[in-house]
Amino acid sequence: MRFREQTVTAPPDETALHALMCRGLEGDAKAHAAFLSAVAGLLRSYFNRRLGGAASHTEDLVQETLISIHTRRATWDRTRPLLPWLYAVARYRLIDFFRAMNIRQTVPLDDVGEPSVLPDAIASDAARDISRLLAALPPRQRALIRLIKIEGLSVAEAAARVGLSETAAKVNVHRGIKSMQRAAEEGPP
Repeated sequence: MRFREQTVTAPPDETALHALMCRGLEGDAKAHAAFLSAVAGLLRSYFNRRLGGAASHTEDLVQETLISIHTRRATWDRTRPLLPWLYAVARYRLIDFFRAMNIRQTVPLDDVGEPSVLPDAIASDAARDISRLLAALPPRQRALIRLIKIEGLSVAEAAARVGLSETAAKVNVHRGIKSMQRAAEEGPP
């Protein structure tokens, strides 16, 4: 008796998807189609794991997410990892689905992780966001927040380096952090 060999294809990795997406953004229609096809499999798996009893909606969500990825592909930054961006788009589609269906889903905190999101990628995103927010501040506020909140100097040490009194340094740090919070709530320009 002969058995047919089954080939199991591994899910595409970050590097392969990244290359396909870049080629698609440059106008390569075949690469873009291959990208969407590969991503469809990842999305099916993503939605099936999260939908449980509503798995019949998986294909609709996959198609809606592919449309979102296609229409918003220009917003992706080529210098950053692709999978976190992709799963963020899928997550927002899933949230929209839950809202439309009036589904309130609870997940134990132990189960909350996104696939392929590496701690380094998260840390680099946070560092980039902090740098962007700090860059919008006046030089003194920026310097004080870096010295006190990032480098860990005391208020007295930071104030001495910048040439301010401790009280003025505290006020500047407070105002700077408030400005950063407002800018973060408003989102990127």
